[in-house]
Amino acid sequence: MIYFSRSLVSTTALFGAVVFLSSINPVSAADIAAGKAKAELCVACHGPGGNSTNAEIPSLSGQPPQAISVALFRFREGGRKNPIMSPIAAGLSNADMNNLAAYFSSVERISTHETKAANLVAGPQLANKYNCTQCHGPNLLGLQHIPRIAGQQYEYLIAQLRGFKAQTRSDIDGNMSSAAANLNGEDIDALSDYIAGMGYKSN
Repeated sequence: MIYFSRSLVSTTALFGAVVFLSSINPVSAADIAAGKAKAELCVACHGPGGNSTNAEIPSLSGQPPQAISVALFRFREGGRKNPIMSPIAAGLSNADMNNLAAYFSSVERISTHETKAANLVAGPQLANKYNCTQCHGPNLLGLQHIPRIAGQQYEYLIAQLRGFKAQTRSDIDGNMSSAAANLNGEDIDALSDYIAGMGYKSN
């Protein structure tokens, strides 16, 4: 009998999800209009165009399409669990997921969080130290299935980092749990404050 590590199994499952979704309905051929119509179900929580107005609920706007479709796939298949998202994703087809991904990725991210002056200095240093920029991209805009975190909701970011540190948050390959393991409370707050404010424009 062959045994696989948890990381290998998770990574293999992720790869399978990406290939499966892409082969059914490539995001490049997805229907943005159909995604916008389907997204009417999402705006109650995630805000108009996926720009959340609830500090505890993530914004979906401006995400890499693959990050959205893979997240929905994982909710549908049980890799991630949430009392609201799981039943919603259960009713989505692969085409629905790719259409939603195409739509939300086409909407500009609106950041309403203004970072504290001290964290404008500390934040970039922490982002480099804990490899945020290595995985999420130099401007934290996301890469392929890895989500955009720039301009994400402050309280949501804090909750996710705490969850990864405590290993109560679903983690595909263990990289986030590993990165968050050495974060203390001050680091989490400073990082979240900095990341949430990326893209903020004062009036």
